[in-house]
Amino acid sequence: MGAEVWSGFCQPAPPPAAGDRWHLDEVAISIAGRKHWLWRAVDQHGTVLDILVQSRRNAKAAKRLLRKLLKKQGVAPRVMITDKLASYGAAKREIMPSIEHRQHKGLNNHAENSHQPTRRRERIMKRFKSAGQAQRFLSVHDQVANLFRRSSNNNAADHRTFRARAFKTWSEVIGIATTF
Repeated sequence: MGAEVWSGFCQPAPPPAAGDRWHLDEVAISIAGRKHWLWRAVDQHGTVLDILVQSRRNAKAAKRLLRKLLKKQGVAPRVMITDKLASYGAAKREIMPSIEHRQHKGLNNHAENSHQPTRRRERIMKRFKSAGQAQRFLSVHDQVANLFRRSSNNNAADHRTFRARAFKTWSEVIGIATTF
């Protein structure tokens, strides 16, 4: 994870692979007075894999999320964990029939907790104005948050190292010189 020095050049390491356990969840958000559903997939480490904003909460919407996840990740998970919504089961049977599916309210806390920053941003921004704006903002926000996410089992020195590495990566992405 991090930069490797090779022949005098600093090569950034590839991003860590997503975990093999996906937690999927949906939450209602209000956009222009209408109810929409924010579908989110998180791996076992708390990294947000993808989000999708849709106006429906049915099997067709769940299939769309699963297809998008498989296309983006390139590999299917070992286990898919969801709440008791039947749409997940219907979509899984059609898209990923060989994947183990666990439906339990208590097991899905990774996905439930990942909605909290979105709720906070939603209140600050006084709601989203359109589904497209919510999709664009949250897609970028979650990827940046993944970059700066702190592992809970690091000591202070490791935290400073990871934080410096995250800021270095961020400055490379936005194209400014680092002062670290």
